[in-house]
Amino acid sequence: MKKMKLISWNVNGLRAVVKHDFIKSVEAMNPDVLALQEIKIQEKQLPEEVKQLNYNKNWSFGLRAGYSGVATFSKEKPLSIKYGIGIKKFDDEGRILITEHKVGSVKFFLYNIYFPNGKMSDERLKYKLDFYEALLKFIHDRRLEGDKIIICGDLNTAHREIDLKNPKSNEKHSGFLPIEREWIDKYLSEGFVDSFRFIHGDEVKYSWWSYRFNARAKNVGWRIDYFLVDEKLKKYLKDAFILNEIKGSDHCPVGITLEG
Repeated sequence: MKKMKLISWNVNGLRAVVKHDFIKSVEAMNPDVLALQEIKIQEKQLPEEVKQLNYNKNWSFGLRAGYSGVATFSKEKPLSIKYGIGIKKFDDEGRILITEHKVGSVKFFLYNIYFPNGKMSDERLKYKLDFYEALLKFIHDRRLEGDKIIICGDLNTAHREIDLKNPKSNEKHSGFLPIEREWIDKYLSEGFVDSFRFIHGDEVKYSWWSYRFNARAKNVGWRIDYFLVDEKLKKYLKDAFILNEIKGSDHCPVGITLEG
């Protein structure tokens, strides 16, 4: 049996997090696969320290400078790579990177995704909901073809009341709207498990804190970073974790361990 550690981290700017011990954090976590979101960078701006990390590196840069973007680093070269889902308005923002991996005899596709934030305007909320819908349809079709899928990243939505410190005061704000939470229900109904809840039940732990009001020190947070694991892979899921102690971003890394 072989083990694989996968970690997802919204770094809120790769150049910024490099200045806050990113390299040391990656070396300490030692993931087999590292999925980054909100890298906010173009290829010509990649920090030299990141280039020197001993990983295969795949990037999906947003067309707009300093905005969005995801990257997946892996110790083993991915079996296949796909950029986006073929819908220009989503793919142009560099939000979706799909890589195929193998642990033991088990193959799976990792969907590294930076889901849109709907707080800015009604238009962006609609964009976010359209994104949820289009991605789920894409995944539904891939699963029908036999793909085993793990979705990781910043979903920009807290699923349940235990997933944020102040649910009542946020139920009319994007990130905890009923219609957004229903989309997470739909993903779970499609055949995914919330890995952290599967392993830890109703344990309260957060993955994002506002930079305002000293929120992280007070642990006034939200759990909006997830690994949603295909039910076909559930028997290989051995651990799920949230690394609150890792600093450098307003998000902390989250992860899972597979054994196949």
